Amino acid sequence: MTTATTRHSDRRISPVFLGIVAVTAVTGWATWTGFAERTDIAVFLFVTGAWIVSLCLHEYAHARTALHSGDISIGAKGYLTLNPLAYTHALLSIVLPVIFVIMGGIGLPGGAVFIERDRIRGRWRHSLISAAGPLTNVLFAIACTAPFWLDALDGVPLEFRFALAFLALLQVSAAILNFLPVPGLDGYGIIEPWLSHDVKRQIEPFAPFGLLFVFALLWVPQVNGVFFDLVHSVLNGLGVSEAEASIGWSLYRFW
Repeated sequence: MTTATTRHSDRRISPVFLGIVAVTAVTGWATWTGFAERTDIAVFLFVTGAWIVSLCLHEYAHARTALHSGDISIGAKGYLTLNPLAYTHALLSIVLPVIFVIMGGIGLPGGAVFIERDRIRGRWRHSLISAAGPLTNVLFAIACTAPFWLDALDGVPLEFRFALAFLALLQVSAAILNFLPVPGLDGYGIIEPWLSHDVKRQIEPFAPFGLLFVFALLWVPQVNGVFFDLVHSVLNGLGVSEAEASIGWSLYRFW
């Protein structure tokens, strides 16, 4: 199945998404130039805007992969427009992840778009649909860290550099968390097609609570420490130091 099965209007980029991109671009420019009187507020708006853009792309990747795998109902649901308001669980997909960033600097994944799985044949396709979202975070993380590992930061204002480092931290943490094989997260969606019917039936009641369970665990100091040690290890491998990401987090919390 291809996008030929959807109407052009179903694939038109939403003005809401374009507005978010515009805010991200303007506040990114303000962070770079120091135009804003409060650079820390510009950093907050830039990182939050870029984070919402990445969430939209995450959900779009799920939807687009599902469309090509056989679920032709995706277009009519508005998922291909990148409009965050069109998602089945806008609260889980957009609002809660933003709150998690504000509260704890954690790129916690949100809810998934609603996919009619009975239209899709083949376990590999089901796994790929689930993997498409976190792979988007991986690509976003590579893009954010590219200036660091390419040594292309000469002349880049420090505030923008730190904001980019913190945004990279959010993408890496989101990718790691999304790949966890926890019911309700994409990692479980990747392996679910390969589980027996009895196992899936036993796990199914816990799926709605998987995200909250992970969030609660991250508030345990020991678990939080181990998790962020892993995140910073990945960032260090990509040329981003823990200090740069931490300063970015401090700038982000302008309050």
